[in-house]
Amino acid sequence: MAKTPVLTPRADDFPRWYQDLIAKAELADNGPVRGTMVIRPYGYGLWERMQQDMDARIKETGTQNAYFPLLIPQSYLAREADHVEGFAPELAVVTHGGGKELEEPAVVRPTSEMIINDYFSKWVQSYRDLPLLINQWANVVRWELRPRLFLRTTEFLWQEGHTAHATYEEARDFAARIQRHVYADFMENTLAMDVVLGRKTVKERFAGAINTLTLEAMMGDGKALQMGTSHELGQNFAKAFNTQYLSKEGKQELVWQTSWGSTTRMIGALVMMHGDDNGLRVPPRLAPVQAVVLAIKGDDAVLAKVHDIGDRLKAAGVRVHVDDRTDTPFGRRAVDWELKGVPVRIEIGPRDLDSGTAMLARRIPGGKEPVALDSLATLLPTVLEEDQALLLRQSRERRESRTAEVSTVEEALEAAAAGGWARIPWSDLGEEGEAKLAEQAVTVRCLVAADGSVPDADDAPGNVAVVARAY
Repeated sequence: MAKTPVLTPRADDFPRWYQDLIAKAELADNGPVRGTMVIRPYGYGLWERMQQDMDARIKETGTQNAYFPLLIPQSYLAREADHVEGFAPELAVVTHGGGKELEEPAVVRPTSEMIINDYFSKWVQSYRDLPLLINQWANVVRWELRPRLFLRTTEFLWQEGHTAHATYEEARDFAARIQRHVYADFMENTLAMDVVLGRKTVKERFAGAINTLTLEAMMGDGKALQMGTSHELGQNFAKAFNTQYLSKEGKQELVWQTSWGSTTRMIGALVMMHGDDNGLRVPPRLAPVQAVVLAIKGDDAVLAKVHDIGDRLKAAGVRVHVDDRTDTPFGRRAVDWELKGVPVRIEIGPRDLDSGTAMLARRIPGGKEPVALDSLATLLPTVLEEDQALLLRQSRERRESRTAEVSTVEEALEAAAAGGWARIPWSDLGEEGEAKLAEQAVTVRCLVAADGSVPDADDAPGNVAVVARAY
């Protein structure tokens, strides 16, 4: 009889495969309140690596971290109508505290534009106070009707940046800098994810923004996932909160603002973009554990050698874990590490010691080969970089091969139904065509210029709409 697969095959049931992998790779569990999640240590280790890398990139822009309260007075939300309307269905409201009804209900933050802008209006007095660049790492709550671990949960973790500038141009350029030099650079070079940079249509724009820049990625099933957004807020919040500064010329001027964010959704993207029927494949630059050294048997000489190899690899700059749990069957341990997507396994047993080799198993391209024990410390850094590049190349090739150039709504719908994306001239699609696509749960993910760059305007000549079904 054929062995029962550890995971539901992706081709049979992609959503079930996703849920199986989240559970069996020990990334997360469902929380006790519907739509919440418990992020397990291995999943949180991935988030910590993402957080550390992105935090360094954010700080390179001159942005500083701060923290703002979880609870926001409900009255704050009435001060920017479009923004409130956009979040109204998702709000969680606290009406009682300390056994009493609150004089004013408090909203559990769905995002922090409101409370941060209240303080920006206090902190900004003069042009000398600008630009004001703030980021916070926090949790937010948006009541989710159709939850899915990491992709759509009632509570999730994220970073949200908020800035105030003296001019429109400064704010515009800063939002673009975040999109390109923080988010895209991180996603391509650390997550090994091909992303398309563009701007949202008016219909898809962030509530309260004058422009939303986005990064869209194709998952393994051909659907799109929004990986991060950077918004030009114009002066909408400055007007609502009267955030003004005294210019060099002695005039009171309203500030221009941005906000931008990325979330634990990136872990879901990691699963759906790089995962296969055997589990995760974690990009080496991201991986909390880049190499695991496994003792096949509990022989004293074997155990001594696996720890020696672990020390050598650590000294070579490899993030390594030594698995000497020989009371657990070797096959089970190998499958568990494969599920977790550790890029490299180094398997050592008594026969390997006799031959002076180890079995090197590479998770990303697959396959095993014997390698001299003495060469591991010099070989592995090169192997890890090769595998990092391979993941990005595979990601890009998938998107390019499954994106159709079309000229009609019908052709765009056919491409989406076939599990891919479509590119259609915005002049051929327009808002009317966008509405027709929406009737079939297909959306314009972003607008791009003819040369693939981010367009300067929604109606710039030559704009192309990238359309797809999306998570």
